[in-house]
Amino acid sequence: MSDMRTRTHLLEARNLSRTYTTGSSEVEAVKALDLQVEPGSLVVIRGRSGSGKTTLLNMLGGLDQPTTGKVLLDGEDVTAMNEPSLAELRRSKVGFIFQAFGLIPILTAAENVEVPLRLVNTKAAERRRRSRLLLDLVGLGDRVGHRPEELSGGEQQRVAIARALANEPRLLIADEPTGQLDSRTGRSIVELIAALVHSEGVAAVMATHDPAPLRIADRVIELSDGKVVSGSS
Repeated sequence: MSDMRTRTHLLEARNLSRTYTTGSSEVEAVKALDLQVEPGSLVVIRGRSGSGKTTLLNMLGGLDQPTTGKVLLDGEDVTAMNEPSLAELRRSKVGFIFQAFGLIPILTAAENVEVPLRLVNTKAAERRRRSRLLLDLVGLGDRVGHRPEELSGGEQQRVAIARALANEPRLLIADEPTGQLDSRTGRSIVELIAALVHSEGVAAVMATHDPAPLRIADRVIELSDGKVVSGSS
């Protein structure tokens, strides 16, 4: 494998800060943070509640604007985009995986995976093909017709992962994806995400306080009060 330092960064944050005003005071959720993520790598952001993990992910995924600094994805300045451009970016280049699975209760597993494909007007036959391929990929090929209430927590998160991959994103953002799962199921979900990142060549940033992802991450960065206090590769 080539030295990661020679590879092109798919995602880059430069001097990223986010300050919130609450009443008469200001809270610095993220402070002057730099980050680079290469294709095919999993970066885990760890830290206690309130350390700035979710704020950081929201800025990286184009859900929130930084107070200072910039985010570059595939060489494009995300922080300079207007809302229509950001919406298109989130539909086409970023896949989100959250702690709450966010599946639509009345839809089957296959139909839930098809939702992002509908948003970009993918033809019905291609939607069906892609959703079944992804459900096979996450080990749910025999559950395509099941609704969320008929699936375990781990299975629902697998559907959510398949949905996040529907539009072949360049970047995966995962915010506490094991938070509602038992330790064994959570470990299998983390292993699945890491395997997909490496096999599909996407970049992934995962925020967690679960120790399971730390053992298989390509890099681990620890946040405290919005600052990077340690990191390893």
